Amino acid sequence: MNFENKILSREISRLIWEKEKTIGTAESCTGGRIAEALVLVPGASNYFKGSIVSYTNEIKERLLGVSHDVLEEKTAVCEEVAVAMVKGAIKTLQVDYAISATGIAGPGGGTPEHPVGTIWLACGSADDVVTLKLDEDRGRALNLSHATTTALQLFLDYLKTHLEPTEEK
Repeated sequence: MNFENKILSREISRLIWEKEKTIGTAESCTGGRIAEALVLVPGASNYFKGSIVSYTNEIKERLLGVSHDVLEEKTAVCEEVAVAMVKGAIKTLQVDYAISATGIAGPGGGTPEHPVGTIWLACGSADDVVTLKLDEDRGRALNLSHATTTALQLFLDYLKTHLEPTEEK
């Protein structure tokens, strides 16, 4: 685990724990790396409820409720699937927030429409999900590392705008 992920996870922990909220993850290409980063913080069992590593479309459909039609029409590498994975994780794991990742880490599996390095990240609540597309191939190991760190940063930014009180000016 890199140092940046530890810092991000610790800050996420502080915000989630203070507000007595819960989180889970739904991961495809990252294979549980986001969950691993979150649980390395002492006390994670107070807010982290679980993860669904949905490496296949079958699991995305069955456990996360991702639409079969969307998977057929757009593939698993699209914004709609990333959003559905967040919502499915929230429902299945019964958490307040979730983070998802779906994409092609490489070295193979890319297509002209979805080249290697294309990874969709999403996070949020059942009613408010934000997304981010990564599209640079850095090699498998770096693609996975970058996706994990970027997902944590995306979620931390989300929490800062949704949980921290704003100051009156």
